[in-house]
Amino acid sequence: MASRQDLSLFQVSGEPYDIGFRLGELARPVFAAYMEQSIAWRAVRRWRGEPFVQQLRAAAHAHFPALLAELDGMAAGLGWSAEDIFLWNCRGELIHNAPDGCTTLAAVEGNARFIAHNEDGDPFLRERCALVEVQPAGKPGFVSFYYPGSLPGHTFAANRTGLVQAINNLRIRLPAAGVPRMILARAVLDAASLDEALSILRGTPAASGFHHTLGCAGDERLLSVEVSAQRCSMQTVSAIAGHANHLIHAGCEAEAQIVTDSSRDRQARVEHLLSTYAGPINPAALLNMLQDRAPEGLPIYRDDPFDPDDENTLATALFDIGSDRVSMTVYRQGQCAFETVVASLQPAPLRA
Repeated sequence: MASRQDLSLFQVSGEPYDIGFRLGELARPVFAAYMEQSIAWRAVRRWRGEPFVQQLRAAAHAHFPALLAELDGMAAGLGWSAEDIFLWNCRGELIHNAPDGCTTLAAVEGNARFIAHNEDGDPFLRERCALVEVQPAGKPGFVSFYYPGSLPGHTFAANRTGLVQAINNLRIRLPAAGVPRMILARAVLDAASLDEALSILRGTPAASGFHHTLGCAGDERLLSVEVSAQRCSMQTVSAIAGHANHLIHAGCEAEAQIVTDSSRDRQARVEHLLSTYAGPINPAALLNMLQDRAPEGLPIYRDDPFDPDDENTLATALFDIGSDRVSMTVYRQGQCAFETVVASLQPAPLRA
């Protein structure tokens, strides 16, 4: 795995608890200050001791006990209680309007396939996030953007079987006693193929929801998957598509969700840019769209300290998905901060 980096990459391996402990240690220097200023944490911590939280933990333990061990290890590495770190990683289930944004583009041009993603989050985390290369025992291993104190997987990542995942926050109003979405997104990174990833998303009772953009080396499909407690909707991207932070697939109309002004404006702007773009679909075009500052409304690229969702663009990722490898490039403030090639150890056969 060759790489150029200005954004720090930390390598973590071993058994689940040990991985979590090291991730917690990495986050410890900034985590207390991060939580102290977090409006979301002040809302989430009110759920301490609530029966619903215990139901979420029981579901996580039933389906993904190793990932619960990762979280408990992270808590120990941070020096925080396991209850509080679990709460924080359930923020999407507990406060619905969690401050994690993002815009994702997926594109097919001939034999080329691309996923491009703006990672939008708490402005406090600018320059305080990292990349982690995680190698769990007996699993493919992956490279992921890492928020301090949150399981890798809910941002953007590629694993060593060539699977790429980019996540968009969905603000689902009616959670259920299922597997928390951040644990489910992390579980996808252990999948050995696109079909296995879909099986995880379709076969696991979800507590709330995320939008997953998925691709895989050696598999011609690019998939847009909306997951909620009520449904799992999958669409194949045939040319180019974009997604912000609310459900848009047909059939979602009856589902209770929060659609913020920013998400509505970004979705509309993406659809306008895609419908009016006449040039070739290539990395430069996708990155330009993600850097767009709309002439009116709230922009795709977010750097306003007074953003109404309290989010700024922390990083932009571009994945070029080939037949046996994935090229991954990460930008901060328009400058390349990291690039690597993740070779697929077990390339899937190209689907006709």
